[in-house]
Amino acid sequence: MKIPIEISARHVHLSKKDLDGLFGDGFKLTKHKNLSQPEQFASKQTVSLVGSKGKIDKVRVLGPCRQQTQIEVSKTDARELGVKPPVRKSGNLAGSAGIKIIGPKGEIKLAEGLIVALRHVHLDQKTADKLGLKNNDKIKIDVDGVRDLIFENVITRVSNKYLPAMHIDTDEANAASIDKKNCFGKIII
Repeated sequence: MKIPIEISARHVHLSKKDLDGLFGDGFKLTKHKNLSQPEQFASKQTVSLVGSKGKIDKVRVLGPCRQQTQIEVSKTDARELGVKPPVRKSGNLAGSAGIKIIGPKGEIKLAEGLIVALRHVHLDQKTADKLGLKNNDKIKIDVDGVRDLIFENVITRVSNKYLPAMHIDTDEANAASIDKKNCFGKIII
């Protein structure tokens, strides 16, 4: 089965409390564009990330708000910032790296929340059942292109809230010479 591959650039998911701290009490995110997964969107709002070695401006805030603030960067971004985030599944934030976030109305210093997200595939339950897969399985994705390669240890994320799509970070996309449009991979079980 072929699945679209999407490049997940550095971004921030904010809790409501942290959104208020960075943008002002009662602030609501303004939608810039919808993302491929239902109800997920890129907002018009951006923040700056500050580490011990550097700063990255204009980091997009994604919506809607989450229970806990999570920042996703690539290893290249992490080196630029001077931080050492773990590579792990989204949502697994305990003991992850800290970071300072600056918004237009304030700043916050997080003790944890910064990760390099594991590559993963979103699947709806019907597609997962058809392929004999369940949530958190590890699969491979074969990518055809200028630099053919197979991504191993791709985590499956199964929910009826999802549409089929693979998410990789910018370092992985660059290594595979994947551009942002019309790239597909084949699921290898």
